[in-house]
Amino acid sequence: MTDPRGRPPVSPDVDAVLEVVDSLSPGELDGLPYGVIQLDRTGRILKYNAVESRLASLAPEDAIGKQFFTEVAPCTRVQEFYGRFKEGVIREMLDTSFTFHFAFKQSPRDVTVRLFFSKRTRTVWVLISDHEGKPLGPE
Repeated sequence: MTDPRGRPPVSPDVDAVLEVVDSLSPGELDGLPYGVIQLDRTGRILKYNAVESRLASLAPEDAIGKQFFTEVAPCTRVQEFYGRFKEGVIREMLDTSFTFHFAFKQSPRDVTVRLFFSKRTRTVWVLISDHEGKPLGPE
């Protein structure tokens, strides 16, 4: 199956996703089986896909443009998450995975977070998968 432009579908494998994520359209990002967030160097949300919207119970239009670490997910403003983000932005090099507990009111959950600094766009991609690193898939 291909998308309307003839591009092959993106593999659900996280490494494969990270190779092409900068060039994906919002619709293609929404089709990924992971929560996907693109942050600028200050932590402002640039892109926010459908899976992440469902997980956090927050519409993309209510997330895009806001500060991820203070306005959207203040529970992430800890060394384990925000500290890694800051260090990666300063070094312009970041590719790390770790488990994290999101204490969402609706559905708290343990997840695997992958933070990846894109040298091409000079932004940080946040990919959220289940606690074992597996795709979350559409609900």
